[in-house]
Amino acid sequence: MTEDKNSAGYIITGYGDGFISVNEVIYQQSLIITPEKLVTDWVATAPEDLTLKNLQQLKSWDPEIVIIGTGKKQVFPEPEVMFWFSSQGVGYEVMDTAAACRTVSILMSENRTVVAALLPP
Repeated sequence: MTEDKNSAGYIITGYGDGFISVNEVIYQQSLIITPEKLVTDWVATAPEDLTLKNLQQLKSWDPEIVIIGTGKKQVFPEPEVMFWFSSQGVGYEVMDTAAACRTVSILMSENRTVVAALLPP
C-alpha cells in the first residue's frame, strides 16, 4: 500500500460565512488559488465583476480546469466568458463558493491542474 500525497502548496482548509481558509489562514476577500499560487488582491468582489476582462488572467496558469465560486449563490457570468474558455481549450465550471471549495479540494487531491477564482461565501 502507498500513501497518495497532495503536492499542492496551497490547500483550501475550510470555508464559512464570509471567509475561505487556505493553509489554515482565514481570508475574507476574493481569492485566486492554484496548487502553487495564492492571489489575495484579485479585483473581483461581487458576481457582476466576473467579466471576461477579470477572468482572462486565469489562463496564464495553464489550467486543465477553471472553477469559479460566485459567493453564496451560483451566478453565471456573461456567455462570452464560457465561450472564451471553451475556445482556449480550458474546462470551466461555475458554482456557489462552498461547492467550489469542495470541488477544488478534490481536484487538488488528484493532483489536477486547477485554478479557482473564489468570491467569499
